[in-house]
Amino acid sequence: MSEHVSPAPDENQLIAERRDKLRLIRERQAAGAGVAFPNDFKPRHHAAELAAAHGDTTGDNLAAARHMVTLAGRMMLKRVMGKASFATLQDGSGRMQVYIKGDEIGSAVYDSFKHW
Repeated sequence: MSEHVSPAPDENQLIAERRDKLRLIRERQAAGAGVAFPNDFKPRHHAAELAAAHGDTTGDNLAAARHMVTLAGRMMLKRVMGKASFATLQDGSGRMQVYIKGDEIGSAVYDSFKHW
């Protein structure tokens, strides 16, 4: 049996894509779309404490409660599906899945999210 191995991505292509994304971020900043790399965000919550407090709550009950949280972390996964998306954020305490609806956050923010 032969094993199918995917070819490794070309590092030059990856570097070029990252530089292009950086150029776009800097162009947006120059056009007045905000600071490219802000560092003044102060999270008030952590993934583990949110999971402990709300992990057993159903999605409908969470939606009805409309909790507002501030969570900072690395986006580990993003799935864009039309007008809604999922993302997985990881902070020092664990991971949290986030559901984003373009209709609720506005088209400008949702379009920006697609490029994060």
